[in-house]
Order: sequence, then C-alpha cells, then structure tokens
Amino acid sequence: MAAAIRHLTATSASSFAMRREALAVATPRRWATAVASGQTLGGRGGRVYGRTGALGIKAGMIAEFDRWGTRHELTVIQLDNCQVVQVKEEATNGYTALQLGICDAKEKNVTKPLRVHYSKAGVKPKRKLGEFRVAEDGILPVGTQIHATHFVPGQLVDVCGTSKGKGFQGAMKRHNFAGQRATHGVSKTHRAIGSTGMCQDPGRVFKGKKMPGRMGSDRVTVQNLWVYKINPQRNLLFVKGHVPGVAGGFVRISGAGKRGR
Repeated sequence: MAAAIRHLTATSASSFAMRREALAVATPRRWATAVASGQTLGGRGGRVYGRTGALGIKAGMIAEFDRWGTRHELTVIQLDNCQVVQVKEEATNGYTALQLGICDAKEKNVTKPLRVHYSKAGVKPKRKLGEFRVAEDGILPVGTQIHATHFVPGQLVDVCGTSKGKGFQGAMKRHNFAGQRATHGVSKTHRAIGSTGMCQDPGRVFKGKKMPGRMGSDRVTVQNLWVYKINPQRNLLFVKGHVPGVAGGFVRISGAGKRGR
C-alpha cells in the first residue's frame, strides 16, 4: 500500500512538472534581469515597466480539455485592430508611454478633436483608447499593430475591465450581510441592515458605512491570469479564468505586476 502511494505521488509530481514545462515560457531577458535585481524600469512603487500591454474585447467564455484530461475554463479576448496611436516621451510629457486604440469606428461617430488626433497619427478612428507606461526601449512607432502574438502561452497577465452593473441592491447582496433572524421578535425587517451608528453623540453616520446602493460597474483588475493559448489567424487570446465585464466589453491586458509563485 505504501509503495502504491509513493508511486502515485511520484507520478502526479512528474505529470505536474511535465505540464508546467510544456506550457511555461521563458521570461524576456531584460525583464527577468530587472526583476531579479530589483531594478525599476520607470514607474512608481517599484513597479517594473517593460513593453506595452494591449487593448482587447471580451468575446465570451469556453471550456477546453488539455491532453491530460483536465478541464479549463477560458475567456476569449479578441485584439481587434489594436494599434499604436500616440507616443509619449520623457522630454515632452515627463514620462514614456504608448497610447493604443482598438476597433475601427465610423468617422461620423468620432468627435472633431479626436478626428484631428487620428488624422495626425495617420490611423483610422478607434472606438476605445488606452495608455500603457513603457520603458524607453519599449517604445513602438505610431501605427504599429499589436497582435495576439504579442503574448505567449504560459505567460501571466493582468486583465482590467468594468464589472457588470447590478443596479440598486440591498446590503445582503451588495455587502454579503447575514440579515436578521427569521423569527423571535423580528418583524418585517429580515433583510434590513440594522443599526447605522450611534445616537446623539456623534449624531451622524460615519463615512464608509456599508449601506444599500448601486452595485457593480466598477473598474476591476484580475491578476495573474494564465495565457492558455493564442490564435494568430483570428487574433484571439485565450486566458484561464474569468475576466470582468460583459461580452463585447473592452479590457486592458498587461504583464503581471505581481508574480505568483
């Protein structure tokens, strides 16, 4: 029995190592050197700025089995004509960054200042703009296309989007309150929040008190999502796990700021 358990444990460990080795990728040399030495490539708070991220559109979710029979829930993100629109440099703007645009828009649906902005850049009008801080050697020329091949399978990314709006909700749904008792003196206030504070002193409700209100439609970042695979032909990115927002919503994809173990 003990021998069988040792064999099963060794088999599981070797299988896990094979999967990590098959799907992991090498970190870019400059990035790896900077992280190992604690070097900061621009930015604040010790965050490492290397190359740019990308803007994408959440297409939906699918499930897929790998060759080991494990089921993975994947979010499909499309990089629809993601393009560099503007370059911001240290000399003129005080920092280095790239402004990206995604999804071509009709000219009549774009304001006049933005039409001038796009015409100066020589790119088509876009539906969404986003800015990414980069290192000086991470600057790309205006008009450069960001494809799905910008990312590699096994890479960890942070995805930021706007969560689904839930409307006006009570405290039990919005803040996970337990509610009041179902019986024994409780009448018609089973889902009420209860006390909102003290009495005449201080005579007010403190700021930040959890109460009913509008829920959702917040900027949410999901960290350390695993790039499962890419589809260069259709410019699709498949990440493992959920991504905030509705299908068809815009998201920001950037390299993981906090490296998991």
